[in-house]
Amino acid sequence: MVERKNEKKIRKIGVLTSGGDAPGMNAAIRAVVRTAKYYDVDVVGIRKGYAGLIGGEIKEMHSRDVSNVLNLGGTILHTARCPEMMTDEGLDKAAAIYKILGLDALVVIGGDGSYRGLAELVKRGVNGVGIPATIDLDMKGTEYTIGFDTAVNTGMDALNKLRDTSNSHERCSVVEVMGRDAGYIAVWCGMCGGAEEVMFPEEKENINSDRVIQQILENRSIGKRHNLVVVAEGVGGTQKLAQDIQEITGIQTRATILGHLQRGGSPTATDRMHASMMGYHAVKAILEGRENIAVAYNRGRYEILDLLESLQMDKELDPEIYDVIKILSI
Repeated sequence: MVERKNEKKIRKIGVLTSGGDAPGMNAAIRAVVRTAKYYDVDVVGIRKGYAGLIGGEIKEMHSRDVSNVLNLGGTILHTARCPEMMTDEGLDKAAAIYKILGLDALVVIGGDGSYRGLAELVKRGVNGVGIPATIDLDMKGTEYTIGFDTAVNTGMDALNKLRDTSNSHERCSVVEVMGRDAGYIAVWCGMCGGAEEVMFPEEKENINSDRVIQQILENRSIGKRHNLVVVAEGVGGTQKLAQDIQEITGIQTRATILGHLQRGGSPTATDRMHASMMGYHAVKAILEGRENIAVAYNRGRYEILDLLESLQMDKELDPEIYDVIKILSI
C-alpha cells in the first residue's frame, strides 16, 4: 500500500496542455489530478495552454472533475497557440502569473515546442515539469510520447481500408500521414500497413518520385496488381506524386491525405497506460523535491530527466526500419 503523505510541503500545482492535441492527454491530466489529490495537494487546471496561463483562465480541479475522461481524445483543458510566449514580455507575464497563483510546480503536457516554452519559464523561476505528449514521437530524451500509438493505429486502419479498394480496382494508393518533420508515423504505418514504399524526411538524400515509380514498375513485372505508398507530412507533394505515378505507369492512382484525423479518437490502451504512469511519476517527482524535470520512457522504464538537458539529447530514427519494410514488401 502506498503511504499517503506529502513527502515535501508542496501545496499547489498547475497543469496545462499545450501545442497540438494528442490522444491520451486526458489520461495524463487525470493521473496528475488524482495523484496530487491523493497526497493532499491542490491542483489548478489552466485552460488553453500558455495562452490561458497568461490570461488567467484557471479553475480548481478535484478528482471528480476527471471522471470518465480516460476514453476521450483531445484535451478537456483545451489548447491554443500562444504567440506571446515567443516574446520576453509574454514569458515574464506567464512567470508572474505562476507566482501570483502560488504554484509550487507547473506540469506541462505537450510536445517539443511546449517544452521549449517551459524551459524559458524555468529561467524565470518557474518549477517546470514536462510530460511528453505528441503524436509525432519526435521529442528528444524519451523513446515514447503520448498519442503516438493511437495515431499509428488510426493510420493503419485507414491503410487497411485503402488497400481493400486498391486491390479491388488494381490501383495504387498514395497516403500522406502526419508527423511534421519526423518520419516515425510514416515508417510505422508503412511497416504495419504493408506498404511497398515509404517516403520520410530522415532520408532526404534518397527521396524522389523516380525511385517510387521504378519500384511500382518492378512490382507490376512480378505480378503485383496494387501498390501502397506512404508519404510523411514533412515530405509532402502527395498529390503531385500520385499524378506522376498514373501518368508514367498508366496505373490508376489516388492520393489520400489523412491530416488531423490522426490527432483525434479514443486513445489506445498503450497511450492510456503511458499517460497514466507519466502523470503519476510527474507528481511523485514533484513531491520528492525534484525541480525542472521531464518524465521519459526509455528501455522499458519511466525516468526523470533534467528538463534542459533532455532538450539537448540526440534522437534518430533507425534507418534499418526502411530496409525491413522493403524486404517484407517484396
